[in-house]
Amino acid sequence: MPIRHASAEWRGTLDLGGGAVSTGSRALDECLFGFRTRFENDPGTNPEELLAAAHASCFSMMMADLMSRDGIAPERLDARAAVTLHHDPDRGVTIKATHLDVTAKVAGISPSRLDEFAREAARTCPMSRALNLDITVDALLE
Repeated sequence: MPIRHASAEWRGTLDLGGGAVSTGSRALDECLFGFRTRFENDPGTNPEELLAAAHASCFSMMMADLMSRDGIAPERLDARAAVTLHHDPDRGVTIKATHLDVTAKVAGISPSRLDEFAREAARTCPMSRALNLDITVDALLE
């Protein structure tokens, strides 16, 4: 299996400094991040947004794989992940959970079967297993 790489460079203090993150594939190339992109709404990215993107993409691929193994070919899976920071008095700022929403365009599938696929994908995709967080999922047929 391939090994994937990313890098981040930070300069300065937490509140006044800033950084840039890049991926080995260069899909992200020196994307800016900093205190205000993480805790406020300045332009740029942040670790939680990147985590959400990774989780949504992994989940959608796993869901497509599970459906394919069952002879179902989804036309489209629109997955979104929500990652929220929480302040834990004992541990500081932490991530406790992620929520996945998927809207699917799949011919001939019932809402209950779609829900089964979504729950299994949320439980078994590699990112879900790596994150070890409380993960919830909602699935909707288009």
